[in-house]
Order: sequence, then structure tokens, then C-alpha cells
Amino acid sequence: MKDITELLHIKYPVIQGGMANIATHQLCAAVSNAGGLGLLASGGWDRTRVKEEIIKTKALTDKPFGVNIMLMSPHAEDLSDLVIEEGIKVVTTGAGNPGIYMEKWKKAGITVIPVVPSVALAKRVERTGADAVIVEGTEAGGHIGELTTFTLVPQVVDAVDIPVIAAGGIADYRGVDAAFALGAKGVQVGTVMLACVECPIHDNYKNKIIGARDTETIVTGRETKAPVRVLKNKMAKTYIDLSRKGVELVELEKLTLGSLSKAVFDGDLDGGSFMAGQIAGLIKEVHPAQVILDGMFLNSRYYKELRS
Repeated sequence: MKDITELLHIKYPVIQGGMANIATHQLCAAVSNAGGLGLLASGGWDRTRVKEEIIKTKALTDKPFGVNIMLMSPHAEDLSDLVIEEGIKVVTTGAGNPGIYMEKWKKAGITVIPVVPSVALAKRVERTGADAVIVEGTEAGGHIGELTTFTLVPQVVDAVDIPVIAAGGIADYRGVDAAFALGAKGVQVGTVMLACVECPIHDNYKNKIIGARDTETIVTGRETKAPVRVLKNKMAKTYIDLSRKGVELVELEKLTLGSLSKAVFDGDLDGGSFMAGQIAGLIKEVHPAQVILDGMFLNSRYYKELRS
């Protein structure tokens, strides 16, 4: 089984999370330059916007980087062709099985790494040709499943023959060591990169991360089968109160419309959706990407053993 650093041609076995509206060229390039694999999160962007971000990233780094494609996006098919045209060598996917794109991506020499929330999906994407899987536990920020990282990772490790990358609840060298102990070959991190100098989010968002306590996150959307982990605020609490009262989905969606943008760009403390994982309570300072990654791996016992 190939080592993640060899597979992705990077220094540290870490992928930066594909956070919509957040993982732009600034953050992506910074993580790649620091030794990890930076990702551009296409989210709901169209082909033109993603191409612009790819060009800007190439101007900031000569290191490998990837593109995250949400398979439910109306632009997914266009983006599946764009990554080939732009010579992107790594694609991560979310919200489904990328099987319909696998053949052409493989012909183009692209390494494909889907994000999976279960053993069943991990086995399916392995059969379709995935090179590795990112196994994300419910501790993570944003859209989540129900199984924890600690329980899910070893089950997927036992079920597939491709490398497993652990995600959810990892922010320092202790999380890295735990992930490797569970059988993972690398990690994906998101929340800790929100507290990164190069992360292009509003200062209010960064301050909410570094000021978070251990109980600071809350999950909206459980009743509508679309759970999202965010930091507590007025909007999140109102959403949960209304959903428990049986308010229709269309009304709940009005409440959350544009809420991520309000958090990322406006720093709207009451109306924004501040997506973050449970590990936010561990993050106390803003640092450059290089400092974050160096701290995670140069202090990691498993990483040192891997390199010895």
C-alpha cells in the first residue's frame, strides 16, 4: 500500500479540508507550500470561477494541490472535465460516489480520493477505482454523518485495501498519532485551518474559533436528515427550536439562506453559519499554515517513526 506522501507527492501526510467559500487559492496555496495537500473547494462555483481559482493557485505555488468536487453540484460534470484540462492531479469528492467520472479521471492520471461517512460507501468507491478514501467522523464541521472518527476509521481500515485518511476531530500532533494508531495513513484537517493566517475568512469567524469552548458546537438539520455542525449562535439555536416545533423545511431553508456567506464574508455573529468541528475548543491562537503543519507532524511520534 502506497504511503500518502508518495501517492500525493507531499511532505506531510495531510490534506486540507475542502471547505466551501473558504478553501480558496489563498488557503490552498499556503497549505501546499507548507508541505500538505491544499484543496480548492469548488462548492457551488461554476466552471469559470473554479478555473480562476486554479490559475491563481498556480501563481502562488509550484507544489501539488487538488480540487474538491461536490457531486451534487449542478456544475459537477463541467468541473470533472475542467480538472483534466487544467492538469489537476488530485481530486477529492463529497456527497456521493464519483464512479461516473472515474474512467476519464484515471485516463488523465488523476488521483481520486472520495470522502466517505460509512464502510459501505468506502467499499463501493474502492470497487470503482478510488486511490484512497477520506473517512470523516461526526466530530467534523459542516455536513456530517453519525459515526465518530474513532469508531469509523478502524472499521474502514479493515474493510478496504486502499489507504484511509482520517478526518474529524484532528487539530494537533495528538490527533495525528491517534489517527495513525487507528490504522489511517494520513489525516484531513479543516477546523484548525480556519485559525490560519492565510485563511480568507472574516476575523469574527476566526475569533469564534479561538474563543470556542469544548461544548461550543451544535448540530442543525437532524430532523430534516441534513445534519450540519456549526458554532452556537442565534441563527443555529433558532433553527433547532423551529425544527423541533415541526416547522416546514421550506421555512427553515429561508432562515439558512446565504448563512455561510454571512459568516465567511460578513462575520455576521447572529445570522451566519459558522461551520466548525468539535475540536474548535482546542484551538486558541491564529498561526501561519506552516506553523500549524510543522507543529502537527514534527511533534508526532508516528510521523517520526514513519520517517525513521
